[in-house]
Amino acid sequence: MGETVKTTPKLLPAGKSGIRRFLNADRVAVLAVVVAYAVVAILVYTGSATRQLMNMLISVSCYIVLALSLNLVVGLLGELSLGHAGFMSVGLFSGCTMAVLLHDTLPVILCLPLSMIVGGLAAALVGLLVGLPALRLRGDYLAIVTLACGEIIKNVITNLDIDGTPLRGALGIDTSSIRMSPTELLPYAIVLVLVTMLVIMNFKRSKHGRAIMAIRDNRIAAEATGVNVTYYKLMVFVLASLFAGMAGVLYGYSLPTTEASLFDYNMSIEILVIVVLGGMGNLGGSIIAAIILRVLPEALRDFSDYRMLAYSILLIGIMLLSENKRFKSWKSQVSLGSLWNKVRAKFRKKTPAVATADAVAEEPNHTDSPKGGDGQ
Repeated sequence: MGETVKTTPKLLPAGKSGIRRFLNADRVAVLAVVVAYAVVAILVYTGSATRQLMNMLISVSCYIVLALSLNLVVGLLGELSLGHAGFMSVGLFSGCTMAVLLHDTLPVILCLPLSMIVGGLAAALVGLLVGLPALRLRGDYLAIVTLACGEIIKNVITNLDIDGTPLRGALGIDTSSIRMSPTELLPYAIVLVLVTMLVIMNFKRSKHGRAIMAIRDNRIAAEATGVNVTYYKLMVFVLASLFAGMAGVLYGYSLPTTEASLFDYNMSIEILVIVVLGGMGNLGGSIIAAIILRVLPEALRDFSDYRMLAYSILLIGIMLLSENKRFKSWKSQVSLGSLWNKVRAKFRKKTPAVATADAVAEEPNHTDSPKGGDGQ
């Protein structure tokens, strides 16, 4: 007697489409940034942008890169660093010094990217030198060491007065010969922000990112499974310093002169506040927080007497709301993920489950019969 094995086609819910698999929080953030920069570029190059918007473009872009890079250390690794402004200053002063010396030799389209690479590598090298001893510490001790290193970097740069270079000690660096307008710098800013986002997004999803998150969640368990904690900590620290240095070069190109005193601990704390308000480990949140906290002081400039008071009250209010359970519940309901789930649920109600092309194809029933057939 033969046994008949029936195969039934596998049904896939209509919601599980290519769009669903493609869209996630990080990719939606990248698409949103592309759309936002496209709108800004149209306003800028058609002459519709206000002077206030033009002045904030490069500064906001640099702070987005700084927040994303610091989010690697604070959000992904779970360590507290207060020396990020110091790495930015290393990149600015090294990259812009090379740019001033080479601006008569190389065209801008080559000089600016090359300066950003050099500034980023210089900041990464300093980050490696600082990280080797500092990352053996944790918690408040690491925060104190990185804060001290940032101040040391600032004081060292302040005392650099080298003949034949644009470095002028306490007067800062003279970048008037390479200064560019926001209209000229906007394409470089867009590329830098998008490259930073894509690198960090892919790094977070790689095996290195998973190892780093394992260190953040449980250091002892990660070490027990063979994860080299020191190596991965240094990797994150160097990568964050690299992007901070590149943002520093872009920032230096937008100013006629820059003093090292600008990159003190207040700037590092401001970047940290952006990361915390945006959500540690959240790329989209860091971008939104960077935009809000950079635009808000300028928007309140007309109220100069009360600007910092209002700014402080808003910061405190945002911090309190971020810990409020009702606000968290409301935020989860209006998030991109929840909105996408609602759309997908409605789509499922309207469209029945469909079979895949391979499953719908006709498949004959497999019948196992004795050798020789029925007639034998």
